[in-house]
Amino acid sequence: MDSRRIALVVYRIFAWVTGVGLVLLCAAMVNEYILGGSHKPVAIVGMMHGFLYMVYVVCTLVLAERCRWKPVRALLVAAAGTIPLASFVAERKVTRLVQTETLARTAS
Repeated sequence: MDSRRIALVVYRIFAWVTGVGLVLLCAAMVNEYILGGSHKPVAIVGMMHGFLYMVYVVCTLVLAERCRWKPVRALLVAAAGTIPLASFVAERKVTRLVQTETLARTAS
C-alpha cells in the first residue's frame, strides 16, 4: 500500500472519531449548561476529545507532509476538528482531493 493511502485511511478514521467526539461533547455541554445536568460527562468527553484531537492533528500533519500540501491547507484541515460537524465535511473533501491527486500522479 502507498504511504499516502495509509496516511489517508488513518486520517479518515481520526476525522470521524474526532467529529463524533465533538458532537458528544456539544451534547454533554447542552445537557449540563442548558438542562442542568451533571458535569461529569463534559469532563470525561472533553478530556477524550482533547486527546483524540491531538491525534487528529498529527494524522493531518502526516497526510499533509505525504501529499506536500501548503501549510494553509493543513491548518484549515486541522482546524476542522474544532468546529462541530466540520471534520466530516473536511474528511470528504480531503479524501476526494487525495484520490484525485493520486489518480493524476499514476496517470502521468
